[in-house]
Amino acid sequence: MIKEFNTVRTRFSPSPTGKIHLGNARAALFSALYAYQNDGVFILRIEDTDGARSDEVFVDALVHDMQWLGVHWQEGPLVDGPYGPYWQSQRQPIYKKYYDQLEIEKRIYPCFCSDQELALTRKLQLSRGQPPRYNRTCMKLTKEEVAERLAQGKKPAWRFHVPDGEKIEFVDVVKGPQHFLSDDIGDFIVRRADGTAPFLFCNAIDDAMMKVTHVLRGEDHLTNTPRQILIFKALKLPVPHYGHLSLIVGDDGAPLSKRHGSFSLDQLRDTGFLPQAIMNYLARLGHAMEAPDLLDFQHLAKHFQLEKLSRSPARFDTTQLMYWQKMAVQALTNDELWRWLGESVMNQVPANAQTKFAETVKANIEFPADALDWAKIFFHQNVSGDADGAKVIQDAGEQYFVEAEQAVDKFGVDLKAVLDEMKKTLGVSGKKLFMPLRIALTGKAHGPELAQIAELLGKDKMKYRLGRAFKITSGMQK
Repeated sequence: MIKEFNTVRTRFSPSPTGKIHLGNARAALFSALYAYQNDGVFILRIEDTDGARSDEVFVDALVHDMQWLGVHWQEGPLVDGPYGPYWQSQRQPIYKKYYDQLEIEKRIYPCFCSDQELALTRKLQLSRGQPPRYNRTCMKLTKEEVAERLAQGKKPAWRFHVPDGEKIEFVDVVKGPQHFLSDDIGDFIVRRADGTAPFLFCNAIDDAMMKVTHVLRGEDHLTNTPRQILIFKALKLPVPHYGHLSLIVGDDGAPLSKRHGSFSLDQLRDTGFLPQAIMNYLARLGHAMEAPDLLDFQHLAKHFQLEKLSRSPARFDTTQLMYWQKMAVQALTNDELWRWLGESVMNQVPANAQTKFAETVKANIEFPADALDWAKIFFHQNVSGDADGAKVIQDAGEQYFVEAEQAVDKFGVDLKAVLDEMKKTLGVSGKKLFMPLRIALTGKAHGPELAQIAELLGKDKMKYRLGRAFKITSGMQK
């Protein structure tokens, strides 16, 4: 029976064994959006009971990445809360209390089976066409047999006794009604031989102790949920609402992984992606949001709806991510743009040209590296192009660049006057008029408006580059 709370409380509970990726970030974002939307509390909890793999370095990186993304928590690391500590490695006394209760009520039992014995049993079951379940060998041990094994120095894991013949049912807020049979589950480990709590147990206990009302997590956890519900029921603890998010897949339909590209938040940040872009993309990945605009966290929360979460796999779409990146770049103020571009770009642009440069290139860049390319085009003397651009210049012919240089000499950076003059003297228009000019001046077939390019380059540099283009057409320069 699900117990209702007055305050919505959600959580994100990563294991600090690696960097946060898009799938983790999306689960965290959805949980934070839902809590904010309902004037609730979003919790960050560090599930670090796997001492061999957990590393404090990953905790620091996680905190930094989430703060950078703009997903903030009301309880957890760096924030005081009433249900701490928020590191599971510090909550072992809490877990022991519930182990003791389950042991007294005979809901758990010690298991001395070795990994080799368990592997052999699984292999035998599979060969017989049976589901691989623990066969309850150790459940049959007498007190004397248990004492004998303990006296021999053997350290048991503890298994939860799954009741026979029960149906475990719950309504998933994403996937709808779910039904599981206890006979298909098998007795599972709730305490490791070293005394620590595995994910299934401590995750459930902490959700109850921290009064979590809604758990949004990946659908790869769906089969864990009936096991955790059995723990809740055995301990008479409230069961949260569960919602299992569809996995993010690549174009090949396989779960998103490193082979599809680099998708950790820190790698995306280092590439130059803006947090607003990633947040807006993730908010719509597997979630039908009608709002088409670039939104901040508060407005994304206003449009977030659990019922609009998709049951189908969410396909990662680079084109869509880049759309939001471009939108986010356009939304930057000049000060924000320069902070994002960084010193490598700023050092290329004279102080008196920085405002004009930003206004000129903003619509034509996606990453700081793009701006660096444009800075070199505008503020270095020479410019290089590709084979296609060279062909355009050759096809334009010597006379084109003679007339172009004379028009610039006459009208300077007044590009409208320059083009009008060239149109009269050359008798060309459209692409044949402006494309050779664009390529001669920038080396690129696309980019900012020619008028803006002219203003940034200035008369002398325009004439210099037109002169170089003339030499290419005449064979004087290769």
